[in-house]
Amino acid sequence: MVTITAPKQAAPAAAPLPPKRRRNALRRRNTLIGWSFILPNFLGFGLLTLVPIGVLFYMSLTNWNVFGTANWVGFANFERLLGDGSFRVSVINTLYYSVLHIPLTFVVSLGLALLLNNKLRGVAFFRTAAFFPYITSIVAIAVVWNLLFSPDSGPINEALRFVGIANPPGWLTSPEWAMPAVVIVSTWRDMGYYMILFLAGLQTVPRELHEAARMDGANVWQRFWNVTLPALRPTTFFVTVMLTINSFKIFDLILVMTDGGPGQATLVLSQFIYRKGFEENQFGYASAASVALFFMCIVVTVIQFFWNKKRSA
Repeated sequence: MVTITAPKQAAPAAAPLPPKRRRNALRRRNTLIGWSFILPNFLGFGLLTLVPIGVLFYMSLTNWNVFGTANWVGFANFERLLGDGSFRVSVINTLYYSVLHIPLTFVVSLGLALLLNNKLRGVAFFRTAAFFPYITSIVAIAVVWNLLFSPDSGPINEALRFVGIANPPGWLTSPEWAMPAVVIVSTWRDMGYYMILFLAGLQTVPRELHEAARMDGANVWQRFWNVTLPALRPTTFFVTVMLTINSFKIFDLILVMTDGGPGQATLVLSQFIYRKGFEENQFGYASAASVALFFMCIVVTVIQFFWNKKRSA
């Protein structure tokens, strides 16, 4: 007897998801992928930046010298800052340095970028040479410039005597000239970095705008003022903010060149914080000064932001 078996029927295919559910699933998948990329950065930012900032604000309201427990003192540290003559000197010196360093570095770096944005022979070498001081050891820079600024036998004063200046400045040994000398060295060191930023901004300026302005009879200065600068406004804003923050936080160059001297002529706020915290173990007081520096940077940045927004409107 022959048994006839019916052929097995294939299982019915799963019904496709509705378009709305398919879009939602794709959106969730893309969201998870995005978070998987940025979550490590957020965790690092939270652990290495937000948590220390929170601890800093708490420590500014305490009296702690590393040993023992931190005693709560409220706003006593900030009241002490208002009456501290060294703190006032450091704030004035920080503002003095910033007022000199920000416009000078801005102008020099923008000028270099405009010059090296042209097709010149060896332009790559000159761009590298301008950027090289920024990656050079700060200690090596300080040693070399201290020799150059030597009042008695330094090449700078020798050159000034050669051109007829009988009594050249004392530079780093003079309370009046120490800060300008630091500003010169700092500008020389930083100009290459900001030159790169301006070069990147100049690459985005359409050449058609310059050609149209040239056909309308605009000279070089008119094209720079009416075409280049407006197109560089986002880059200019970024450079100004970074220059301001870095100028307020200047520390390493002054520490190795002058150590705040002569006297307190180059004592800046960052060095004041370093001295109070790591030399005198007054971590609560140093934290209060750090909070003051933090709010100085925030206030100046907010002012610059609204000023740039007003000009862009």
